[in-house]
Amino acid sequence: MKPRLKIRLAGLLLAGVLLNSCANPASSGGTYVTPAAPSLSEGSGQSRSGAPSPAERSGLATAWGEEKASHTWEREFTRSSGQPVGSDAIYYNDPAGIRAMSADLRRVGAMQEAAGGLVEWGVRGKSSFLTTYRERDLGRRLVQGEKGSAYSLVVRNKSARTLEVVFSVDGLDVMDGKTASFSKRGYLIGSGETFVVDGFRTSNQSVAQFRFSNVAASYANLRHGDTRNVGVLGLAVFTPKNNRNYATPPGSSRGAARPFPL
Repeated sequence: MKPRLKIRLAGLLLAGVLLNSCANPASSGGTYVTPAAPSLSEGSGQSRSGAPSPAERSGLATAWGEEKASHTWEREFTRSSGQPVGSDAIYYNDPAGIRAMSADLRRVGAMQEAAGGLVEWGVRGKSSFLTTYRERDLGRRLVQGEKGSAYSLVVRNKSARTLEVVFSVDGLDVMDGKTASFSKRGYLIGSGETFVVDGFRTSNQSVAQFRFSNVAASYANLRHGDTRNVGVLGLAVFTPKNNRNYATPPGSSRGAARPFPL
């Protein structure tokens, strides 16, 4: 059975445009799990994978930042499939960490296509997009961050229909702060809309801002004691059931339409 659940819409978009502004902003049922704020007493010691402890690891991770307004409401959306039509990953680190990850990089534009061109996405800092690279051999995309700086994920829907997009940070779902999965629900992004994800959702009205930190201070470590997936951002795109994706401009198939059929 195709998932047909109520999922979240958000009111923070570039240029202040509300997504699906005709939708009812009131929540009408459904289940929502609020991610817990990290405890400084958690996550100490060796990681679950047996790797060095977080305190010994270099490079960037993502911390639980300050609270930021981000209003959401719910709307029904039926996926065309339980699997996404496409997914993508962006890796991040500080300058030294990026050089250690790959010696063969080229600068690319911050916004890059994903999911077969249905969307494009990138990582934005406080005032501009972060410096972005792509490996020549493996093709991984890497962005350069700075410890202590806030960042956001920016996504633009290039398709002719509304899409559901599920996001992850450090292997954690941005909606509930738990392990990321394709089965989790995401945000609805309307055709042509540009959408910004600023942090881990804490309620219907706010998020905890994404902020670059060291590994020991990351949300993944302090809350879950697991740092195996720090340094990677994820996106998975789902299309609606029984909703055509135009391969050509919509107007090109309407030449036979008649204003007065009878």
